[in-house]
Amino acid sequence: MRPIGTSAQLAARRARALTLLQQGYATIQVANVVGVTPRSVQRWRQETLPRRNRQTLPARLPHRPCRLTPRQLKRLEQTLLRGAAAYGHAEDYWTLERIAQLIARQFGIHYTSSAVWYLLRRMGWSCQKPQRVSFQHDVVVIAHWKRYIWPKIKKVA
Repeated sequence: MRPIGTSAQLAARRARALTLLQQGYATIQVANVVGVTPRSVQRWRQETLPRRNRQTLPARLPHRPCRLTPRQLKRLEQTLLRGAAAYGHAEDYWTLERIAQLIARQFGIHYTSSAVWYLLRRMGWSCQKPQRVSFQHDVVVIAHWKRYIWPKIKKVA
């Protein structure tokens, strides 16, 4: 909702608040004097930062930087491509817990399973669930059934 007053009146109130801030008054004191919330005063202060100062401020990263170096990430990828069976696991697939244990063993860096997931996504890997296949699975019999038997059983409009 727009505050009451003309644009000139609102600009004057903003300028008065900024002058008080430059004189050393606290944000809460300025907000009480001018009649606005402390958040508005903080926002006005941010908006009036000189442009050159804004550009020299360091940009924040959207996430925490990776604790593994690029060389270690490359080594990890090569290790994962060898397969889980090569590292003593009965089934040849990687889980997040197994990868976390592998990283801790090889590099001495401890990751949680959710952090391993973010790490793998950054590396370009995707989540793949191993597909279970029964012992009776016969591709030839299934193809025959789909081709000849299923059309006879299926309802026809």
